Amino acid sequence: MMQVFNCAEQDQRAAGLDAATESVRRGRLVVLPTDTLYGLGVDAFDRGAVTTLLAAKGRGRDMPVPVLVSSWRTLDGLVEQVTGQIRDLVRAFWPGGLTLVVNHAPSLRWDLGDARGTVAVRMPLHPVALELLARTGPMAVSSANLSGRPPATTVHDALAQLGGAVEVYLDGGPTPVGAASTILDCTGRVPVVVREGAVSLAALRSVLPLVEEPVGR
Repeated sequence: MMQVFNCAEQDQRAAGLDAATESVRRGRLVVLPTDTLYGLGVDAFDRGAVTTLLAAKGRGRDMPVPVLVSSWRTLDGLVEQVTGQIRDLVRAFWPGGLTLVVNHAPSLRWDLGDARGTVAVRMPLHPVALELLARTGPMAVSSANLSGRPPATTVHDALAQLGGAVEVYLDGGPTPVGAASTILDCTGRVPVVVREGAVSLAALRSVLPLVEEPVGR
């Protein structure tokens, strides 16, 4: 049964987080607010749940699902090597609107799509998201919209597109940023911007001057 919880009310927030945590544990879909856009999430280590997420969005495996975490320390268990560059970026922009593409630890047994040994990771700047992630551990989270449709900046946007495919909706109000995160590929020697978004190229270069612009810009 689909449930919507208004997280501006303390009792509903507590009940919503309990319900969302249980849904994630059972491999069901939840919608959660982040600082950038609303996200559609499942347990990152539940392959079946990730497949359900991709099907709900109408999205193929060629677009792997990013992972959200509640703490930068989680990176140490997910990434093959946390370089000095990655740590500098995390200190500067996490929690916030920067997604880092990194080589994931070979020991991890997850399936986020055709990621070819990489994972896109972010720590969001939103209290509801962070509390849920602290309970569930890393979640595979994509934007809460149908593939090719506008991203959701309110829970109502997400509800209109995803409807009963989602078990729990956490309403955290309009997203503060309202734009997608910036994606930075850190798998090579020099980080490369894959998608410009909430964090500007100028801001990135204030931390790492050699960050490269997107191809074709």
